[in-house]
Amino acid sequence: MNAYPPPYRRRYQVIEGIMSPVSDNYGKKGLVSARHRVAMAKLALETSDWIRVDPWESEQDTWTETVKVLRHHYNEALRAFQTKKEFMRDRHPTESSTEDSLSCQQPVLPELKLLCGADFLQTFKTPNLWKEEDIKEIVEKFGLVCVSRAGSDPSQFIQESDLLSKYQHNIFLVREWIQNEISATQIRSALCRGLSVKYLIPDSVIAYIAQHNVYTAESERSNEGQLLQPLRLPNTTINL
Repeated sequence: MNAYPPPYRRRYQVIEGIMSPVSDNYGKKGLVSARHRVAMAKLALETSDWIRVDPWESEQDTWTETVKVLRHHYNEALRAFQTKKEFMRDRHPTESSTEDSLSCQQPVLPELKLLCGADFLQTFKTPNLWKEEDIKEIVEKFGLVCVSRAGSDPSQFIQESDLLSKYQHNIFLVREWIQNEISATQIRSALCRGLSVKYLIPDSVIAYIAQHNVYTAESERSNEGQLLQPLRLPNTTINL
């Protein structure tokens, strides 16, 4: 999620949301081709005026660590911000000196935060799944926006972690007043069984799945028995 820093504590102007499908090489069981996942995500977001799909991560030859993906999108946000700033300066050259003085007084550089579900925090304690230095950079430099999930208590998990509690000022907990427990795993399972998923996902996505025969019993067995790519790499044991 891309946002400008707040004029007051914990208040942001949201610029955009970025959905970044993972690479095919992640190794997750049942993961279908990135080509299909990107196409379905774009269809699902056709009516959104602030969320977009970015295929960069899915187009990489190898799996890319989350922190590297965040660095990429942050650099892109800074580049876009600088381009916009230069455009405005060229458009109103007489006002450039005033704008420069104001920008020095009140920096408006965009920030990038990782939006996740509360269960995502639990993965931080999975042995060898995360590098400790990556977790530190994510919560210190970028920050998290963590949405509540049934059965998860992110605030307790944060307090039990020395690292997360140290940077808890940069972890924003969002409570969903209307719980949405729709599960992607259950959707795929229903599709494989030939059950209807109408009203659970957009009609355009349902049509795409049927046209390309995306989710089948065979696709659900893809990567079966394989370790996730992060678990195949030498890693630092995390003490959370």
